[in-house]
Amino acid sequence: MSLSKLDPRRVRALVRRALREDRVFDDVTTAATLGDGDYCCTATIVAKEQGVIAGIGVAAEVFRTVDRGLMFESFVSDGDHVEAGTAVATVAGAAQSILRAERVALNFLQRMSGIAALTARYVEAVTGTDAQIADTRKTAPGLRVLDKYSVVAGGGINHRADLGDGVLIKDNHLAALQGEGLKI
Repeated sequence: MSLSKLDPRRVRALVRRALREDRVFDDVTTAATLGDGDYCCTATIVAKEQGVIAGIGVAAEVFRTVDRGLMFESFVSDGDHVEAGTAVATVAGAAQSILRAERVALNFLQRMSGIAALTARYVEAVTGTDAQIADTRKTAPGLRVLDKYSVVAGGGINHRADLGDGVLIKDNHLAALQGEGLKI
């Protein structure tokens, strides 16, 4: 999967599911503090530590889904290495919408950037060798496409996307053939 291959339909579906899970339109704290007031603001997303960015487009989709009127501007791209304190993006518009969307957007961005940063460390460790850093299918349920995308953002490569994507005979396949118990 290249950095340009994240399927927008899958991203929208993941974002909608995450927003439903967080009940963003039932945000009692925002309703209690800001009510229906006409509050506008600009929020800046800042890297808290050095790393590799992944998930900018996903974060933007979260804000867009909550409120099409929000203006999202990124200052970095997926795969960029950043230092602590780097302004990654801004979002401007209705304060209520920004507050409702911020945690879900940051959850995606932090998870994806964490995977990209760790991958980049391993990629750097094998620089100058013929080794490549590849991912597995051991991902969070439902987030595989984002996790695999994040590995590529960190300089790694994708292995099988799913069980139908190639043959990989493991010890348990051989154990099953021999009538032995499986170790899972």
